Amino acid sequence: MHFMQFMIKGGFMCTHTPKIAGVSEGGSAVFKVNYFKEQASLAQSPQLYKQMLINGGINRVFEVGPVYRAEDSNTHRHLCEYIGLHAEMQIKEHYFEVIDFVDVLFVDLFDHLAKNCSEMLDIIQEQYPCERLKYLQQNVRLKYSDGIKMLQESGFPIQEPQDLNNKAELMLGKLVLEKYKTDFFILYEFPLAVRPFYTMPSGQERNPGSYSNSFDAYIRGQEVLSGSQRIHNKSLLIKRIDERGYIKAIFQQFTDTFGCGAPPRGGFGAGLERLVMLYLGVPDIRIASLFPRDPGRLVP
Repeated sequence: MHFMQFMIKGGFMCTHTPKIAGVSEGGSAVFKVNYFKEQASLAQSPQLYKQMLINGGINRVFEVGPVYRAEDSNTHRHLCEYIGLHAEMQIKEHYFEVIDFVDVLFVDLFDHLAKNCSEMLDIIQEQYPCERLKYLQQNVRLKYSDGIKMLQESGFPIQEPQDLNNKAELMLGKLVLEKYKTDFFILYEFPLAVRPFYTMPSGQERNPGSYSNSFDAYIRGQEVLSGSQRIHNKSLLIKRIDERGYIKAIFQQFTDTFGCGAPPRGGFGAGLERLVMLYLGVPDIRIASLFPRDPGRLVP
C-alpha cells in the first residue's frame, strides 16, 4: 500500500496489464495455456505493455500485480508466482533519473517500515533473529566493473562480462557492508549480453556497445530489483531482437508502437515477497508469501 501511495504522489499512473499474454519478453520459461484456438502464456512481466503505454503519451506508469515464471528454480529466493512491483517513466536527460527514483523510493519504504511497523518487526525478529537492515539516506552506487574488481581483490574467482551468481552477490554484499556500512546498494552499467533485448546499450568510450544503461539493487547481498534504460529507437530495437534470434513477427505489435517516434524511458521491476524476505532477513521467501507457488507446490 505504501508503495502505491508513493508512486501516485510521484506522478505515476496505476495500470493493470493482461496476465494472459500472447508474447513474453523472449524467454522460454513461461506457463503455456490454451486460449480458445490459440496458445498463450501467463505473463512473465508487464514490461512490453508498460512501454506501449509510455509510447501512448503517459509519462509515468506503475503496476502491482502477479508475475508468472515457469523456472525450475528450487532455491530460497525464487517463486513461480509472485507479486511484481513494476514502474516505467520517461527520461529527460539520463537514465540515472531512474536510479535516483529507486534510491529515494527504497529509503522511503525502509523509513516507513522502521517508523510504523516496529512492534511487528520485533515479533518477527523473536522468531527469526536477524540484525535490522542497515542503509544510508544517500545510498551506495557502484559500477559493475568496480564490483567485479572488489570481488577479484578479495580473492573471489570472477571475470567480466560474467553475471553475478548467488555466491558472488553474497560476497559483494559482505564487502559493501564492511566498506560502506550499508546492506542496500545499487550496481550499474552491466554487460549488455546479460540483459534483456530491450536494454539500451551504453555509449561509453570503454568498449562502446558492450555495456548497457542498466542497474540492479541489492539487499543483504541479494538482488531485489532490476532496471534499465530501454531502447526507444525502433530500428535498434528490431536489430536487438534479430541478434537474440527471436522471431520478429511475435514482437511486431510491440515494435509498431515505436513507429511514430518514442521518448527515452527507463524502469524497473521488483518482487514483493523477495523484498520482504530480504528486509526482514528471514531465511526463505516462502515465509514471506501467504500461499507460495514453487516447482513442487501447487496447493493449497
